[in-house]
Amino acid sequence: MNKMYKNALALLVICLIAAGVMYVLLKDREGQDIAENTATPVASSPADSEPSETPPVTPSETSSETPEATNPEPTEERPGKLVRTDYENFRPNEAGEIPVIMFHRFVETYEAGMDKEFTTTFSEFEELLETLYDKGFRLISMRDFIECNIDVPAGTMPMVFTFDDGTSGQFSLIEENGTLKVNPKSAVGIMMAFNEKHPDFGLKGIFYVNMDIGDNTFSGAGSLKDRFRFLLDNGLELGSHSWGHVNYKTDAKTAGKIIESLGKNQEAAYAVINNLEFYSLALPYGSLPESEELRHLLREGTYNDVHYEHKSILAVGSNPSKAPISADYNPNYVPRIRAQGIESVIQDLTWWLPKMTPDRMFVSDGDPDTIVVPEKMRDRVDVSKLNGKKLVVY
Repeated sequence: MNKMYKNALALLVICLIAAGVMYVLLKDREGQDIAENTATPVASSPADSEPSETPPVTPSETSSETPEATNPEPTEERPGKLVRTDYENFRPNEAGEIPVIMFHRFVETYEAGMDKEFTTTFSEFEELLETLYDKGFRLISMRDFIECNIDVPAGTMPMVFTFDDGTSGQFSLIEENGTLKVNPKSAVGIMMAFNEKHPDFGLKGIFYVNMDIGDNTFSGAGSLKDRFRFLLDNGLELGSHSWGHVNYKTDAKTAGKIIESLGKNQEAAYAVINNLEFYSLALPYGSLPESEELRHLLREGTYNDVHYEHKSILAVGSNPSKAPISADYNPNYVPRIRAQGIESVIQDLTWWLPKMTPDRMFVSDGDPDTIVVPEKMRDRVDVSKLNGKKLVVY
């Protein structure tokens, strides 16, 4: 009996031990399940979740710690124009020089007897545009030049195109099926075609006209108003070249003669388009009155109750202009560089191109609201000319 009792008691102890072991094992597994169920959840796929208010940032949207200087991101959507602040990498200098180029006559082919210095063929002009583009030049308007409102991509250099005398090779219209179109065999036609391939080059230029030649200005199809309106509607500009192409050194020695030549030209412009203001003057022959007392009349005067005011007065040659915010800029005699003619001459554009390097020229930071200059150029900036722009020195 005692033996049976001992066996039963031993069996009971074994069962109790087994039950304890099972209890411990079950509690341990339960703890693991709880730990697994309370771990940091893995984000579900977009297909399984509701869209969040702030979408997850993808690698392409994040900026690297060291941005690539050769491929900066624009600060706003400005097609073809980048704003950069990595100044040490591309060395902007917005107190540098700006070339103002002077063109005269354009022809299909050169013929004996033609002027060799001021005549350019259409094919040479096409090649020139490619060269300027590849060298980093971009066109700006005369008005933007005067106001130093330079809006070209970062790292590029602004340039102004000017055209004297209003010849048909510079610009003319043709009629096709009752519609007026630009003549492709003209400087403007070539520039418009080039702009389609390279819209960041810019379609800019100013044409200085002598209103005394009337309908012979840009002779071709359409009226004079049609021609002027086409230029203006396409972002191009018109300026004064005087009534009668006056040599101010030899032919205009009185105040009356100067005022008439400029006021009459402006009066005739108003007769074509009533709000066409010639705000810039290109001096015929680059000539100035010998008398200092008369020179101020080139800038401003009144004729027959018609007021004229020229914010820039352009010479004929022969070097790049100082930037308008420069302490050395003189709006009353802005130098120009003549385009190469049939034969190259000293200080024409071909002569100057190798010398117009980024360390000398105006190099843009891409932001028209700032003037960025290296420390060594700080004293070349006339802060009174900033016109609300921010000066940045690095």
